[in-house]
Amino acid sequence: MAMENARCRREAGADADRLAQKEQIRDHPLLRRFAESRRTLSADPHRPTYHFVSPESTMNDPNGLCLWRGLWHLFYQAYPPEDPRQHWGHAVSEDMIRWRDLPYAIYPGPEDCCYSGSTLVEDDRVIAMYHGTRVGNMVAVSSDPLLLNWEKVTGRAVIPLRNPDGSAPPYAVYDPCVWKKEGLYYSLSGGSLPHGASGRRTRAEFLFRSRDLATWEYLHPFCEGDIFGLVGDDGACPYFWPIGDRHILLNSSHMSGGEYRLGHYDTERDKFVVTGGGRFNFGASTPGGVHAPSATPDGQGGVLVIFNMNAAKPTPGWDQIMSLPRRLTLGDREQLLMEPAGDIESLRQDPWRVEGMALPANREIVIGGVHGNAVEILVEIDPRNAPMVELNVLRSPGKEEFTHIAFYRQRGHADWNRFTGWDRFKDARDSLIVLDSSYSSELPDVLSRAPEIAPFFMAPAETLKLRVFVDTSVVEVFVNSRQCVAARVYPGRPDSRGISLRAQGADAELRALDAWPMRSSGEAGV
Repeated sequence: MAMENARCRREAGADADRLAQKEQIRDHPLLRRFAESRRTLSADPHRPTYHFVSPESTMNDPNGLCLWRGLWHLFYQAYPPEDPRQHWGHAVSEDMIRWRDLPYAIYPGPEDCCYSGSTLVEDDRVIAMYHGTRVGNMVAVSSDPLLLNWEKVTGRAVIPLRNPDGSAPPYAVYDPCVWKKEGLYYSLSGGSLPHGASGRRTRAEFLFRSRDLATWEYLHPFCEGDIFGLVGDDGACPYFWPIGDRHILLNSSHMSGGEYRLGHYDTERDKFVVTGGGRFNFGASTPGGVHAPSATPDGQGGVLVIFNMNAAKPTPGWDQIMSLPRRLTLGDREQLLMEPAGDIESLRQDPWRVEGMALPANREIVIGGVHGNAVEILVEIDPRNAPMVELNVLRSPGKEEFTHIAFYRQRGHADWNRFTGWDRFKDARDSLIVLDSSYSSELPDVLSRAPEIAPFFMAPAETLKLRVFVDTSVVEVFVNSRQCVAARVYPGRPDSRGISLRAQGADAELRALDAWPMRSSGEAGV
C-alpha cells in the first residue's frame, strides 16, 4: 500500500509539473508560428488530414519514439526556415493519433546537423542518441515533463567519426540506437561491410558499450548469420528491441528502404543471431514509398513503429509524411504480425455499411454511397476460385484515376518451412497483395511508383480481410493482420473519391464492407 501511495504521489506530481510546463509555453512564438503555418498549408488538397505532417517546411526521418510520463513523444528531422539544418522536431500525443506540436527539441551545434537516432527511457530521464553529421554520434539527456530541455553529454561526439589520430575506424558512425543491459549501455551504429571476394557492400550494425554514456568501447559487428538482405543494403536507422520471445532489429536501407530482422539475442557474446527477416516496402523507398522507422516497445511484448514516407510530387512548403503507427507482434514460425496502432477508431464518423453480396466474374461493381478521400475501409472477401480480386479506391466516376489494390491467392513463392509433400505444394505458397498507384493521378508532376507487391501467408480456408486507410495523398493497406503495403498517391481530379470491387475470371463473394469518413486528427500546439 505504501508503494502504491508513493507511485500515485509521483504520478500526481508529474501531472502537475506537466501542466505547469504547458502553461509556460502556451504563448510560445514557435507554437504560434506552427499553428499559422498549419492553417496555411491545410489549403493544399494533398496534405493528409489524419497522418502526422510537420507543421512547417520539409521533414525527414522519425526519431526517438517513446512513452514518457504518460505521453507519447515523436521526434523527427525538421528544417526550420530560419536555420534549415536538421533539428529534432517534436510532437506529443496521448493516443498516438492526435499529435500536438512542441518547440524544436534538439538544436545543432558542433555537429552541424542533428540526424537520426533513438531514445531510451529510464526512471528519471530520457536519453537521446543521434548522429551529428560533422562529428559523429551524440548523446543528449532530458528529464523535464515535456522533454523540452536537452543537455548534450560532453558537448561533443561520444563516438567520433575518426580515431584521435585522424585515421578511419573499422566501423561506420551514423544513425545510432541505444539500450541498457545489466547496468551497461549498448549502442548500434548503422553501416555496411564488404562481402566476400566481390567486395560489394552488405548491411551491418556495429556494437558499442559504455558505463556512463560519455565513453564508448567498440565491440564488433552485431549481426550473425544474416542472409535476409540485398547486396547493396546498409543498416541505417537501427532499432533493437525484444518482441515475444525473440528480438527484432528494424532499420532502413538507403538503397531499398525499411526492413527488419528477427532472431535471438546472445547476451553472453553480445551477438544478434538472425533467423528471419523481411521488408516494410517492396521496391525502392522513392518515389512515394516507406522510408525509415522509429520504434519502441509497447510494454506488452510487441513493438510500436512509425515510418516516414517519401513524396512523389512537389508540394510547396512541405513534402514527407508519417505513416500511421503500427503494432508489431510475433506469430507462429517467426511470422511478423502487424496492425494499426493508436486510437485511430476515434476519428471515425458516421459509418457506411454494405452487406454481403456476390461479386460476379469480370464485372466491376462501384459501391454506391461510399466515397471519400479521407476514409477507413474494412472489407472481408471470400475469393473462392477467383485468380484475382481487386478493390479500387480514389476512383473517379469514369475511372480516369484510381488506386488499385489486388489480391492473388497462392501466387507467391513457396515457403519450404511449410512444405508437407508435393501433393500439398500449393499450400506452402504465399499469397500476394498488390498496391498499384500507376493510374492514381493524371497530374504531369506526379511520379508514379512501380506496384508494391508483398507476400503473406493465407490458409486455404481463410477469407481476405483488408483494412484500408485513405488520406488524400497516402493509401495504407493492412492485410489479415500479417502484412501492410503503403504508398503516396496524388489524385488530380476532385471527383476521384469512389470505391469499386471486382473479381477476375471467376465469382467471388463480398462478406461485408464497412467504411467511415475520417475526422482530422487536428494537430495543433499543446
